[in-house]
Amino acid sequence: MSDADYDYEDLGLVAGLEIHQQLDTESKLFCPCPTELREPEEAGRTFTRYLHPTKSELGEIDEAALEESMVDREFEYLSYDTTCLVEEDDEPPHRVDREAMDVTMEIAQLLDASVVDQVHVMRKIVVDGSNTTGFQRTMRVAGEGAIRTDEGQVGIEDLMLEEESAQRVEETDSGVRFSLDRLGIPLVEIGTKPDIRSPEQARDAAERIGMLLRSTGQVKRGLGTIRQDVNVSIADGARVEIKGVQSLDDIDDIVRNEVRRQVELLDIAEELGERQAYRGKTEDVTEVFEDTDSGVIRGALDDGGTVMAVALHGFDGLVGREIQPDRRLGTEFSDHAKRHGAGGIFHTDELPAYGITEAEVESLREAVDATDPEDAVALVADDPETAQMAIEAVGERAMDALDRVPEETRDATEEGTTRYLRPLPGAARMYPETDVPPVEPDPSEVDRPELLTEKVERYGAEYDLDSGLAEQVAYGEYMPLFERVVGDGVDPTLAATTFESTLTELRRDDVVVENLTDDHLADALALVDGGEVPQEGLDDLLRALAADPDLTAEEAVEREDLGGVGDEEVREAVVRVVERNAEQVEEEGMGAFSGLMGECMGELRGKADGDTVSSVLREEIQERA
Repeated sequence: MSDADYDYEDLGLVAGLEIHQQLDTESKLFCPCPTELREPEEAGRTFTRYLHPTKSELGEIDEAALEESMVDREFEYLSYDTTCLVEEDDEPPHRVDREAMDVTMEIAQLLDASVVDQVHVMRKIVVDGSNTTGFQRTMRVAGEGAIRTDEGQVGIEDLMLEEESAQRVEETDSGVRFSLDRLGIPLVEIGTKPDIRSPEQARDAAERIGMLLRSTGQVKRGLGTIRQDVNVSIADGARVEIKGVQSLDDIDDIVRNEVRRQVELLDIAEELGERQAYRGKTEDVTEVFEDTDSGVIRGALDDGGTVMAVALHGFDGLVGREIQPDRRLGTEFSDHAKRHGAGGIFHTDELPAYGITEAEVESLREAVDATDPEDAVALVADDPETAQMAIEAVGERAMDALDRVPEETRDATEEGTTRYLRPLPGAARMYPETDVPPVEPDPSEVDRPELLTEKVERYGAEYDLDSGLAEQVAYGEYMPLFERVVGDGVDPTLAATTFESTLTELRRDDVVVENLTDDHLADALALVDGGEVPQEGLDDLLRALAADPDLTAEEAVEREDLGGVGDEEVREAVVRVVERNAEQVEEEGMGAFSGLMGECMGELRGKADGDTVSSVLREEIQERA
């Protein structure tokens, strides 16, 4: 059965979302450092840490953190001139940033969520290196809200305010390198109730929440600033948390593919049960491959490695069975091996291949007593310690396949599928933060933001923008700046077309629009709107500012000589053009207008308004015709 044939109601699909969105505040959540990202090359120094899990108040260790710590890795951190001791974990955190709390309360209003009487900061154990402390600070601000979707209401369980993690830069020989510029940026996490019943509703709910967040005008935009996690289960399957869905367009595919994976795993478990499958011997089978032509195995052995194998009785043909697009049960086994440092696995459903011969496969089967036609064998070639840990992980995952879909955290891929990441975290992951006092939020101190859908209607009614342009502006990244400049008196149509058309055209011409600050744009529009720079000169003015961001708009106008000219200079320039083309004017009359208009604008080098030039040119042509 294809995933398109699934009856999600019959399967008992239950899904929920966790939306993580960075806030666009001036300061980080627990220190006054700026929230701007830096380039790794700007780092002034680096330092390293090794992180280990700690016990909860009840003396328990979280299973996910424990598995993460089994891989011994060094974490290197890039520090900048904007990095402080709080970010480096050499100073206690400061009080919760007031601006971040206010924005979070605005979001609570849009979600119809109730703000708690007192906010307590908690520590969430994280030992993957993404935080210098070994934990993430988080706090519950509101809950019990709801949003609307086309398929019904979806409840909001929690609205959390927490600190963003450090940004992973690259893998190193000894571990992972992180950048501290992102660490501590305020981040809201919105968790829905498990009310979602279809892939389409999951996407609809995520889009609705995204619209509500952008309505505040105080969330960051761009790649990596918003992430979606999806919790998915079916009636006979298990709850699986899928992390890091970057695009809204991927959410429905992620849900569909996870449902398919669980359906396939249940079918595999049923067949394994009928075959009375079990995990067999784990053996060092290095001798089988002493003379192998397999490049992977030969490379491991030449480096002093070993080959470990496990017998999987009753698994033949099922290890290679596809459970998601281009992913098989064997891929699941390989994910677990990779978590312990191995490059991957081989299994007999895909052999002989990769330089491994039929004779070696037969010898392999004999070495682990997997000679029945229904038996399979998985093997790992690596250094002795890694190979041992990896093959044990494969064997344990094979045991899970016998009777259930394992509960786990998975990582979203660009192809809309998922891979194993770690076990689901438990209650032992959280404990109180003692360095930050509680906060007593007052929702009456903030106003409910205007929804983007409401802005679209208002822009049309109040500013006479057509519906398409109004929607572009309301949903675009320059919406807050649009409201600012229009509030300062700039013509709304001029501002809207600049943000949604002019800047787009400049990007297409490879102008580095990202160099233009809000002040650049606001000042440039004010100069044009005030008549100090003709509208035709705006393009050149923005190009000049993008090329040299240290200039102010006024300085760029002076340097590029973009100031406007008076009516007398306009007429003089038009007369020169008309007289140069006197013969054409005499023959064609107003038919010469179009060609001469371009010449006039070139003569004036964009220093005059097009309407003014057009009016004067018509007069001069009519006079001579």
